[in-house]
Amino acid sequence: MANHASAIKRIRQTAVRRLRNRYQLKTTKTMIKRLKSLSVADEARQMLPSVISRIDKLAKKHIIHVNKAARQKSQLARQVAGLAA
Repeated sequence: MANHASAIKRIRQTAVRRLRNRYQLKTTKTMIKRLKSLSVADEARQMLPSVISRIDKLAKKHIIHVNKAARQKSQLARQVAGLAA
């Protein structure tokens, strides 16, 4: 266990940040699953910008890697484009 006040504070901060990051990641994953399950092209096209924005925010805050964010956005965009065809 930590002996210094600063180390105890860091433990508290880390726990709070970890919970926040997990919540943001989980909600984004849920949004992605919801988007992938859509079969109507119009609904998917409307939802796509909000999901992409959420993925960008996770990458900006280093919750997910930048390349993973790019890959996810690309795959989602391809899937939505495939619905329209």
